[in-house]
Amino acid sequence: MSCRLGGGGITVVVVRTPTELTTAFRERGLKVTPQRQLLFRLLHANPTHPTAEALFATASEQMPGISLRTVYQTLNDLAAMGELRVLLFAGGSTRFDPNVSDHHHAQCDRCGELHDVYVDRLEALTVAGFDGFVAERASIVFSGLCAACSKLSNHPNQ
Repeated sequence: MSCRLGGGGITVVVVRTPTELTTAFRERGLKVTPQRQLLFRLLHANPTHPTAEALFATASEQMPGISLRTVYQTLNDLAAMGELRVLLFAGGSTRFDPNVSDHHHAQCDRCGELHDVYVDRLEALTVAGFDGFVAERASIVFSGLCAACSKLSNHPNQ
Protein backbone atom coordinates (compact mmCIF):
# COMPACT_ATOMS: atom_id res chain seq x y z
CA MET A 1 0.00 0.00 0.00
CA SER A 2 1.25 3.47 -0.73
CA CYS A 3 -0.05 6.99 -0.44
CA ARG A 4 1.15 10.42 -1.49
CA LEU A 5 1.72 13.20 1.02
CA GLY A 6 1.03 16.82 0.21
CA GLY A 7 2.21 18.41 -2.99
CA GLY A 8 5.88 17.59 -2.48
CA GLY A 9 5.75 14.29 -4.33
CA ILE A 10 6.58 12.19 -1.28
CA THR A 11 5.30 8.62 -1.41
CA VAL A 12 4.87 6.55 1.75
CA VAL A 13 4.97 2.78 1.41
CA VAL A 14 3.81 0.82 4.43
CA VAL A 15 3.99 -2.87 5.15
CA ARG A 16 1.60 -4.86 3.01
CA THR A 17 -1.73 -5.98 4.38
CA PRO A 18 -1.86 -9.10 6.56
CA THR A 19 -3.44 -10.99 3.65
CA GLU A 20 -0.66 -9.91 1.28
CA LEU A 21 2.01 -10.89 3.82
CA THR A 22 0.39 -14.28 4.29
CA THR A 23 0.57 -14.84 0.52
CA ALA A 24 4.18 -13.60 0.36
CA PHE A 25 5.23 -15.93 3.19
CA ARG A 26 3.59 -18.92 1.53
CA GLU A 27 5.21 -18.08 -1.81
CA ARG A 28 8.61 -18.21 -0.09
CA GLY A 29 7.80 -21.51 1.59
CA LEU A 30 7.59 -19.95 5.06
CA LYS A 31 5.08 -21.19 7.60
CA VAL A 32 2.02 -19.06 8.20
CA THR A 33 0.83 -19.60 11.74
CA PRO A 34 -1.84 -17.82 13.78
CA GLN A 35 0.99 -16.17 15.72
CA ARG A 36 2.54 -14.77 12.55
CA GLN A 37 -0.84 -13.61 11.28
CA LEU A 38 -1.32 -11.72 14.55
CA LEU A 39 2.08 -10.06 14.11
CA PHE A 40 1.18 -9.11 10.53
CA ARG A 41 -1.96 -7.38 11.85
CA LEU A 42 -0.05 -5.59 14.63
CA LEU A 43 2.56 -4.27 12.20
CA HIS A 44 0.19 -3.11 9.48
CA ALA A 45 0.39 0.70 9.34
CA ASN A 46 1.99 0.77 12.81
CA PRO A 47 3.57 4.21 13.27
CA THR A 48 5.37 3.41 16.55
CA HIS A 49 8.52 1.72 15.21
CA PRO A 50 8.13 -1.07 17.80
CA THR A 51 10.90 -3.09 19.37
CA ALA A 52 10.53 -6.86 19.28
CA GLU A 53 9.86 -6.75 23.03
CA ALA A 54 7.08 -4.16 22.68
CA LEU A 55 5.49 -6.13 19.87
CA PHE A 56 5.78 -9.29 21.98
CA ALA A 57 4.03 -7.57 24.91
CA THR A 58 1.15 -6.44 22.71
CA ALA A 59 0.89 -9.82 21.00
CA SER A 60 0.96 -11.65 24.36
CA GLU A 61 -2.09 -9.70 25.50
CA GLN A 62 -4.02 -10.96 22.49
CA MET A 63 -2.45 -14.41 22.24
CA PRO A 64 -1.01 -15.69 25.53
CA GLY A 65 1.72 -18.21 24.87
CA ILE A 66 3.23 -16.56 21.81
CA SER A 67 7.00 -16.75 22.13
CA LEU A 68 9.51 -13.95 21.85
CA ARG A 69 11.45 -16.23 19.50
CA THR A 70 8.46 -16.31 17.11
CA VAL A 71 8.30 -12.51 17.20
CA TYR A 72 12.01 -12.17 16.41
CA GLN A 73 11.89 -14.81 13.66
CA THR A 74 8.88 -13.19 12.02
CA LEU A 75 10.46 -9.73 12.19
CA ASN A 76 13.72 -11.05 10.75
CA ASP A 77 11.85 -12.85 7.95
CA LEU A 78 9.90 -9.68 7.12
CA ALA A 79 13.11 -7.63 7.11
CA ALA A 80 14.82 -10.16 4.82
CA MET A 81 11.83 -9.91 2.46
CA GLY A 82 12.12 -6.10 2.41
CA GLU A 83 8.80 -5.65 4.23
CA LEU A 84 10.33 -3.92 7.28
CA ARG A 85 13.29 -1.70 7.95
CA VAL A 86 15.53 -2.58 10.86
CA LEU A 87 16.48 0.55 12.79
CA LEU A 88 19.59 0.56 14.96
CA PHE A 89 20.12 3.64 17.08
CA ALA A 90 22.99 4.25 19.46
CA GLY A 91 22.09 3.38 23.04
CA GLY A 92 18.70 1.92 22.15
CA SER A 93 16.97 -1.28 21.24
CA THR A 94 16.55 -2.44 17.68
CA ARG A 95 13.30 -1.10 16.29
CA PHE A 96 11.29 -2.21 13.29
CA ASP A 97 9.74 0.21 10.81
CA PRO A 98 6.88 -0.98 8.60
CA ASN A 99 7.28 2.15 6.46
CA VAL A 100 9.75 1.04 3.79
CA SER A 101 9.57 4.24 1.74
CA ASP A 102 12.53 6.63 1.65
CA HIS A 103 12.32 8.66 4.84
CA HIS A 104 14.27 9.68 7.90
CA HIS A 105 13.54 9.87 11.62
CA ALA A 106 13.24 12.31 14.49
CA GLN A 107 14.01 10.80 17.89
CA CYS A 108 13.22 12.44 21.22
CA ASP A 109 16.22 12.49 23.54
CA ARG A 110 13.98 12.40 26.61
CA CYS A 111 11.18 9.89 25.95
CA GLY A 112 12.66 8.01 22.98
CA GLU A 113 9.62 8.60 20.76
CA LEU A 114 10.43 8.13 17.10
CA HIS A 115 8.67 9.82 14.17
CA ASP A 116 9.01 9.53 10.43
CA VAL A 117 10.43 12.62 8.71
CA TYR A 118 10.27 13.28 4.99
CA VAL A 119 12.82 15.34 3.11
CA ASP A 120 11.46 16.28 -0.29
CA ARG A 121 14.72 17.46 -1.80
CA LEU A 122 17.57 15.49 -0.25
CA GLU A 123 19.84 16.51 -3.14
CA ALA A 124 19.48 20.11 -1.95
CA LEU A 125 21.32 19.29 1.29
CA THR A 126 25.04 20.05 1.33
CA VAL A 127 27.12 17.09 2.46
CA ALA A 128 30.90 17.12 2.87
CA GLY A 129 33.48 14.44 3.55
CA PHE A 130 32.49 11.72 1.08
CA ASP A 131 35.99 11.57 -0.52
CA GLY A 132 34.90 9.39 -3.44
CA PHE A 133 32.25 7.47 -1.54
CA VAL A 134 29.15 6.91 -3.67
CA ALA A 135 26.04 7.14 -1.48
CA GLU A 136 23.20 4.82 -2.48
CA ARG A 137 20.81 5.82 0.29
CA ALA A 138 20.71 8.04 3.35
CA SER A 139 19.31 7.60 6.82
CA ILE A 140 19.25 10.76 8.86
CA VAL A 141 18.20 10.87 12.51
CA PHE A 142 17.21 14.25 13.89
CA SER A 143 17.66 14.28 17.67
CA GLY A 144 16.03 16.66 20.10
CA LEU A 145 12.79 16.91 22.02
CA CYS A 146 9.36 15.86 20.79
CA ALA A 147 6.48 18.33 21.13
CA ALA A 148 5.33 16.90 24.48
CA CYS A 149 8.80 16.87 26.04
CA SER A 150 9.56 20.31 24.63
CA LYS A 151 6.46 21.69 26.40
CA LEU A 152 7.69 20.14 29.67
CA SER A 153 11.05 21.86 29.21
CA ASN A 154 9.33 25.24 28.92
CA HIS A 155 7.80 24.90 32.38
CA PRO A 156 10.08 26.40 35.07
CA ASN A 157 9.00 23.77 37.63
CA GLN A 158 10.09 20.84 35.49
